Amino acid sequence: MAAAQFPALELPEIAFLGRSNVGKSSLLNTLAGEKTAKVSSTPGRTRAINFFALLDPSQRRKLVFADLPGYGYAKISKSVSEGWPAFIEPYLAIRSTLKLCVCLVDSNVPPQESDRQLIDWLRAAGRDLAVVATKIDRLSGNERTRNLLALKKGLELEDVLPVSAKTGYGLKELWARIEGASVAQG
Repeated sequence: MAAAQFPALELPEIAFLGRSNVGKSSLLNTLAGEKTAKVSSTPGRTRAINFFALLDPSQRRKLVFADLPGYGYAKISKSVSEGWPAFIEPYLAIRSTLKLCVCLVDSNVPPQESDRQLIDWLRAAGRDLAVVATKIDRLSGNERTRNLLALKKGLELEDVLPVSAKTGYGLKELWARIEGASVAQG
């Protein structure tokens, strides 16, 4: 998908980014309330930007979720992964309808350099972002506290939103952040 192939939309867009196997498809499906993104046992299946139009939970506002390919250890050909910057970077840099970048990190995994690079890139591009720690249901209370503190410190963040697609933990807070960004001017 080249930048010229992005759909011409007027609706606010929320981009979902993260390493392969971070739970992006599961979270997208939970937020949408239906199966929109394919959940695969093989990481790295998303190879293009997939756009999903939906209503927010209040059923008042239409918006678009953009599912971006995962990065990291996905077993894909080098020619495919080398082509990603040609459409991902322009999308993130110039898309006027993009209101929020939801950066997913696995709450069970220590801070990763690739996540830090993404966050730094989005900050430099002036993008509004929210960092979401997925799979929080897999941690005990003490592990959750310890891992969230490690993510905040390692990624130099003031806030990380813990979420579970499985139990629904943190979804209300994430939707509030999405809705707030989708109505923001700019």
